[in-house]
Amino acid sequence: MSVFNAFDEQLFRELAPPYPRLKLLRFDGSAPGDVVEVELQTGIKSFRWTSLITERKITDTAAWFVDEGQEVPPPLRSWRHKHLVTELGSGAMIHDIIDYSSGYKALDLLLYPLMLAGFGMRGPVYRRLFRQVELG
Repeated sequence: MSVFNAFDEQLFRELAPPYPRLKLLRFDGSAPGDVVEVELQTGIKSFRWTSLITERKITDTAAWFVDEGQEVPPPLRSWRHKHLVTELGSGAMIHDIIDYSSGYKALDLLLYPLMLAGFGMRGPVYRRLFRQVELG
């Protein structure tokens, strides 16, 4: 639970990729009805991304919340991201489960390596930040 409860604005900022730069416009939290809004700054053009938290659940062995894109940048048409933390021995495992679509299967396949790289960069951040978290 200490890992799940750390999903706050500070962690959101830590997880931001180096490119495109993110300007955080709104961060309500991770409860249903909360909104997170960012501006993606590419250097050429800016794009707004607004997500609504649609689900949050805590069980004995897992906890998660889901953000769904309300306004997503092109070429995306839809976005659903489940932030799942599961119990793993005396520690925790963080899972980023993402469903996205551009509306074109071929483009979705081309975007996959970019998604994998972008979310793969979160691993070292998670390890650095949560190595010192006490579980209890």
